[in-house]
Amino acid sequence: MNRKAVLLVNLGSPLSPKVSDVRRYLRQFLMDGRVINKSYLFRWMLVNLIIAPFRSYKSAKAYTSIWNGKSFPLIRTGHEVVAKVQALLGDEYEVFLAMRYQQPSIESILKEIQSKGFSSIKVIPLFPQYASATSGSVVQEVMRVVSRWTVIPKITFVDKFYDHPLFSKAFAAVAESKVMIASYDAFIFSYHGIPKSQLAEHTRDHVCLNTLCEYCERITAANQYCYRSQCVRTTQRIARALRLPATRTITSFQSRLGSEEWTGPYTHDVIESFGRQGKKKILVFSPAFVADCLETTIEIGEEYKEMFHNQYGGQLDLVPSLNTNPVWIQLLHDLAVDKYIPASPPESKPVPLTSLHISLN
Repeated sequence: MNRKAVLLVNLGSPLSPKVSDVRRYLRQFLMDGRVINKSYLFRWMLVNLIIAPFRSYKSAKAYTSIWNGKSFPLIRTGHEVVAKVQALLGDEYEVFLAMRYQQPSIESILKEIQSKGFSSIKVIPLFPQYASATSGSVVQEVMRVVSRWTVIPKITFVDKFYDHPLFSKAFAAVAESKVMIASYDAFIFSYHGIPKSQLAEHTRDHVCLNTLCEYCERITAANQYCYRSQCVRTTQRIARALRLPATRTITSFQSRLGSEEWTGPYTHDVIESFGRQGKKKILVFSPAFVADCLETTIEIGEEYKEMFHNQYGGQLDLVPSLNTNPVWIQLLHDLAVDKYIPASPPESKPVPLTSLHISLN
């Protein structure tokens, strides 16, 4: 029987919360030219002389709070997901886990896959929306490694899956099982941001559809890889599944780095705006992440929560990530066996998304 390999890839975590390990992780992550797309010399100086030496201490403290003595949640959840997907797929497939940065590395896992002689490899970056800094970087690293192989089996990639019907269904199921949706005044869908300058690179002909892309609800052939448009569409799909009112729902972006302008509006600003408007109970979704990690449990679940409570006396709750949700596991099964293939986007003009026009004053 020709067995097939399925490689799940997430971003990665430091080897431990020690400052030295966190610094090593930050250097590898931020020196990726797809993450900071500046010249090598500028990137080296920025990362090694400014960001890593100073940010590593603060990050190490945050990582310590989610360390169980052996590993971080992203790694632990990843292995649990592998076991569950493997059980669904059966003996015809073997499922592997790799991290783009640190361990288990893509190169080491691909070496193991190569040694077993699989007939094909399906690579699934665990990022719902495509971005050059995430899925693009995974594809590049996989191709770098396999380009040295004498025999290269059939390799296919999943570039994005936010539009898979099970994705919105899974997030809706998690939310409904954890909170009383109707009790909240506002709903924030917070995604990891990217530098605004990178948006143009995600559109056809590198022409940023600024006035359209920033407020579009419809994915077209021209903007199907625009990260912000994919996030807006993700919000729509999950909000529709939960019947959330558009007038109380907004898409925002978190985790800014450096002084460059990033995709907006910023989640921090949105929370403050809702506080000034007298909102007292906010529910936050983070559909850019499929497993709880530093950006969800700490940045949103603790830092934003504390800020909203201290400044406005309100309650902010976070919907957990998909983690090992059964619907999410079924989605990964479907991606592995090509059960669902998204339709090609039409050539049509985007339409403004009214929920993004919520006042931030």
